[in-house]
Amino acid sequence: MTQNVQVSDSYWLQTAPGGAPRPALAEDLDVDVAVIGAGVAGLSAAWELTRAGRSVAVLEAGRVAAGVTGYTSAKLTVLHTLVYDRLRRTRGPEGARLYARSQSEAIEHAAGIVAELGIDCDWETRDAYTYVRDPGGVDELRAEAAAAEEAGLPASLVTETGLPFPVAGAVKVTGQAQFHPVKYLLALAADLEARGGRIFEGTTVQGLDEGEPCRVRTEAGATVTARDVVVATHYPIFDRALLFARLSPRRELVVAGTVEADRDVDGMYITPEENTRSVRTAPLDDAGRRLLVVTGEHFTPGTGDTRERFARLAAWADEHFPGVERTHAWATQDIDPTDTVPMVGPLHPGAHHTYVATGFGGWGLSGGMMAGRLLTAQITGEECAWSGLYDPRRLRTAVREAPALLKTQAEVARHFVGDRLRPTPPVEALPPGEGAVVRAGGDRLAVYRDEEGALHAVSPRCTHLGCLVDFNAAERAWECPCHGSRFGTDGRVLEGPATKPLERREI
Repeated sequence: MTQNVQVSDSYWLQTAPGGAPRPALAEDLDVDVAVIGAGVAGLSAAWELTRAGRSVAVLEAGRVAAGVTGYTSAKLTVLHTLVYDRLRRTRGPEGARLYARSQSEAIEHAAGIVAELGIDCDWETRDAYTYVRDPGGVDELRAEAAAAEEAGLPASLVTETGLPFPVAGAVKVTGQAQFHPVKYLLALAADLEARGGRIFEGTTVQGLDEGEPCRVRTEAGATVTARDVVVATHYPIFDRALLFARLSPRRELVVAGTVEADRDVDGMYITPEENTRSVRTAPLDDAGRRLLVVTGEHFTPGTGDTRERFARLAAWADEHFPGVERTHAWATQDIDPTDTVPMVGPLHPGAHHTYVATGFGGWGLSGGMMAGRLLTAQITGEECAWSGLYDPRRLRTAVREAPALLKTQAEVARHFVGDRLRPTPPVEALPPGEGAVVRAGGDRLAVYRDEEGALHAVSPRCTHLGCLVDFNAAERAWECPCHGSRFGTDGRVLEGPATKPLERREI
């Protein structure tokens, strides 16, 4: 891999089966359940609800599985870096056991779906590892392995792995999985539609009335009337329980390239060291070659030089996997809760028929599958042992981990105020392919100069809550550092929670 990193689409999106876009919702509709978002959480919930006999409509602003789920590293594991010792301390041994059980059962359920539907999605059973190279981190791993084992997982502390470099120690959990997430979700969507569910792409939701029944209003003016509504947009587009104060966005980079079968790392690996490094492979072709997928360099959207971060990640891959020819480079976005556990359940304390799934902290595949089953149980009136663990209305743990919450809000405030005080470059200084927030005629403008030299100006105020965006030169997008909304150079929404584009401006 060379250091000249050109960002591409994700491997999963490039190699998924094609197909014509589904139509947008053009007229009013009545269903039992409206699901907003067609990623893993939304589609899992919709599929489970359809199986439970509910009529379901899925409303997706883009295309099925083409959002965050389409850019994941696609690991299905209960080993979420270092979580079980923390859960044991903050929620007790029973909380850690419920977390482990809920995630394990979600993965087992997905394996059953793959077998039942005969989904060709490169499903492979692999062991998962959280490793450190610094001997000073082994005690933390030892505590994690003990907590994971106490939670009921097949966990152990080891020193030997399939990585091409030595480690000081690693927590190993056997019998986990990896797969092609987009192939899986497209098959799930097709089965959902075959059972009467409906999916509408290119349909942006902008309003929600929580009456009985609920009413969901789309940008085009159509209304979906439903008894229940699930908000599964990764970062929730409605904040009726101060969820925004308890969530923080995190962007992470991916580089991938071809490796011969005899260089397979035989497992799924992650380390919290070096600003996170994650490694796995995927089957690539009939010759037995595999795709090496390396992830890391997490950062807040709209901060720093993403090109430098891509270069660092590629250099790390070069060092540890020399000679691998890079074929792909992309980025993904995660949402971290301030109190460790995802938020899945009623949207706010007064909610009776509205639900949310968010805050998966980088583990949205198993978390999204878990959320689909949990939300279905809640909507159909079934008991679920871990409803309380994931309940978004929880306050005790939010208070207990208040320093993380306060840090998140201080960072938002810093950007809201401080970014308005930044010096702005002159428009003339922008080279082709670059963008910046500049002053022109006394106003701030977010200006991008394309490769032909033409200027494109939009308002720099994020349409979510008004923070100023910054330019990501590697991906050529405007990003909000407060809550992670992302926009194209023309202002269109690439990722929420914003639902409206940046306003076009004249220079």
